[in-house]
Amino acid sequence: MLECNIDDMNPEFYGYVMEKGLEAGALDIFMVPVIMKKNRPGILLSVLCEEDKREELEQFIFMETTTLGIRRYAVERSVLERKVLRIRTKYGVVGMKVGFLGGKILKYAPEYEDCKEIAENFHLPLKKVYEDIHYAMKKYIESM
Repeated sequence: MLECNIDDMNPEFYGYVMEKGLEAGALDIFMVPVIMKKNRPGILLSVLCEEDKREELEQFIFMETTTLGIRRYAVERSVLERKVLRIRTKYGVVGMKVGFLGGKILKYAPEYEDCKEIAENFHLPLKKVYEDIHYAMKKYIESM
């Protein structure tokens, strides 16, 4: 885990840092608002990465943020087996992120970008699209 506190960067840059950091190989990036010394509001930037990406991501953080220092520490994590399935729905084919435990489907979630595109193309509320896609996935699982 690579972490730094930032209190002097244009907030418009945060989305770019997250996007480009993930492209550079970060497993996850998140930002948490914090109160720093002298009671200044700031952001705790956390970047989860594999050891072989550490140096590259540290350089990225130094280049793309205003931080002067990065903390790092080892973390362990447990992950489900994951796959992206493409399921057929009444709106067309949709990507579904699926987590398996012991070879059985434990959880699933539709790909946001696919659902957003459907909502826009069919002029539907995004919530309705998610409900319909979850129903299609439930039927898909029952047919297995």
